[in-house]
Amino acid sequence: MLEVEGLTKRYGSLVALDDVGFVVEPGHIVGLLGPNGAGKTTTMRAIMGLVALDRGDVAWRGGAVDGRVRRRFGYMPAERGMYQRMGVRDHLVYYGRLSGFDEAAAVRSTDLWLERLGLADRADDPVQTLSSGNQQRVQLALALLNEPELLVLDEPFSGLDPVAVDVLSAILREQVGDGAALLLSSHQLDLVADVCSRVVIVDHGQVVLRGDVTDLRAASPIRYLEVEFARSTPWDPPVEVRTDDDDRRYRATLAAGSDARDLLAHAHAHGEVTGYSFAPPDLSEVFLGVVGRSTVEDPVDVGNVEDVEDVEDVEMAATEGTPT
Repeated sequence: MLEVEGLTKRYGSLVALDDVGFVVEPGHIVGLLGPNGAGKTTTMRAIMGLVALDRGDVAWRGGAVDGRVRRRFGYMPAERGMYQRMGVRDHLVYYGRLSGFDEAAAVRSTDLWLERLGLADRADDPVQTLSSGNQQRVQLALALLNEPELLVLDEPFSGLDPVAVDVLSAILREQVGDGAALLLSSHQLDLVADVCSRVVIVDHGQVVLRGDVTDLRAASPIRYLEVEFARSTPWDPPVEVRTDDDDRRYRATLAAGSDARDLLAHAHAHGEVTGYSFAPPDLSEVFLGVVGRSTVEDPVDVGNVEDVEDVEDVEMAATEGTPT
């Protein structure tokens, strides 16, 4: 189990992380969500030992995380740091060797993931000749090469077409089904809701909400009744409703615990109803409800830090000129 406790990091007056804590258990996918600059990437870098924290601890299976332990992790950064002129296969084998594999094991793992991710026919091509989506697949292969116990994936779905998204989603489910723990960030909340069992939402470097996706949706104080008619149908129920331009689909907002049967019967009395649903808000609406700036107490004063689109801009400025 990955245990993250009290992660705190400042860059001058900018608070990147403020007492961030959560757990990721084997066999589970946890989504790390938040607006740009919320601290997601900084948290992932801290887990991988790429950020020197002011305070906080990262533990794996109850023990400290050092270089030896991190060799059992798979990391996919949001920025592509690959050698652009190196062939795809050579690139993967090279990183497999860095992960501790001997030559034969690195080759076997490379060939497996090239095939699984649909890159076998591009194995000899330089990385720079690949499309953005295929480079993203190479990044994923790099994270999976060492049969990781923990996967930390920053925006893994970025740049992928729908077919590739389905392939990746299946692979991620397979990995956790085999016992891996997985932490991923994504702005594609529909995908997060589909693949993640739990989410952690951060804003201004703080955890503002966490829990099971189904439970977080169910905890909402509202429910939506959505009704679809077979054809354009004027409908004026005793509650306020929103409709699309052709008056076929309507949405009514009701309090949680409401009985929607009378309202649905009212709809049937006014026209042919071809479909309806009664459900809590989706994950994207839960997300927007908690990251609205008015909902976060004591927002961070960024002081003299100007034009910061994301915390990573400050990280790069802070480390510029530092030997690596």
